[in-house]
Amino acid sequence: MYFFAFLKYTLNMKILFYAAKTFDKESFNAIIDRYPDISIDYVSHKLGPRSATMADGYDAICAFVSANVNAKTLSVLAKNNVKIVLMRCAGYNNVDIEAAKELGITVKTVPKYSPEAIAELAIGLALAANRRLCKTYNRIRDNNFDIDGLCGVNLFQKTAGIIGTGKIGAAMCRICAGFGMNVIAYDMYKNPELESFVEYVSLDELLSRSDLISLHCPLTDENYHMINMDAINKMHDGVILVNTSRGPLIDTSDLIRGIKMGKFQGVGLDVYEEEARDVYYDHSSSLLPNPSASRLMDYPNVVMTAHQGFYTKEALQTIAETTLQNAQDAMNGIQNKNNIA
Repeated sequence: MYFFAFLKYTLNMKILFYAAKTFDKESFNAIIDRYPDISIDYVSHKLGPRSATMADGYDAICAFVSANVNAKTLSVLAKNNVKIVLMRCAGYNNVDIEAAKELGITVKTVPKYSPEAIAELAIGLALAANRRLCKTYNRIRDNNFDIDGLCGVNLFQKTAGIIGTGKIGAAMCRICAGFGMNVIAYDMYKNPELESFVEYVSLDELLSRSDLISLHCPLTDENYHMINMDAINKMHDGVILVNTSRGPLIDTSDLIRGIKMGKFQGVGLDVYEEEARDVYYDHSSSLLPNPSASRLMDYPNVVMTAHQGFYTKEALQTIAETTLQNAQDAMNGIQNKNNIA
């Protein structure tokens, strides 16, 4: 009897998919037939301690970067016999890894889906902020073709400072080199694929030399608020700052102070602090939950997007494929390179 019960569990996995958007359903449903032993139910609720109770009767849940996967959430999931947490993203700073291990919950991520997707958005944000493209667009929509106040700077022959040279940072290095920029980088570990055209320097030297600074590192206790007033003071005036990694890498209050000081030619943000209350939801008929975002959008040299660096067809396909393969491997007791707990 035990054997047949075990066999039934291992051959059928039910996944509750949290914070499901139309694009999620389309990308996962497009390939779910390849995994006949896996079924998915979608809900719009974001994962947290209260919504975790919805997972009763499921073997696994699938969550995104904005989910609250803290110890309390994991405890509720464990009480409902959820054994697997599938993160359909690369970052997992929102997951309490130690709590997951203590509760016996397997956690898997998608560490690599499309580095180029995020790097391409990063350079797009740099260009948009530098050349005031959003302000230009709004003027022309009002039939105003005046270009006063829209002057940018050339990126050609300027210095790009890339913080973090993993897969995404490496893609950004190659893009900046293609623009004819001098590329310098800071990372605890050098990427041997880049050493032919990238100069590794200290963080302080990168901050002081760079005309464009782009962040491409995970969020850790050590680099929380690494871009603060001290770091901003080390930058030269007219620098362009881009963040497509994690919001808390930048101290928002200090960033706003720096913008007011006239330090930045432009700022491009796909992520920002406390974004989880804002992103992926329509607030057009209400005030934003995070007032810092509203403040940032008041400045003409700031361009913000909705944490959408991953949002390309190619990246969505890879996310779906990797997540479902993670589920299949977990169901079969296979530890793959995507395990973090």
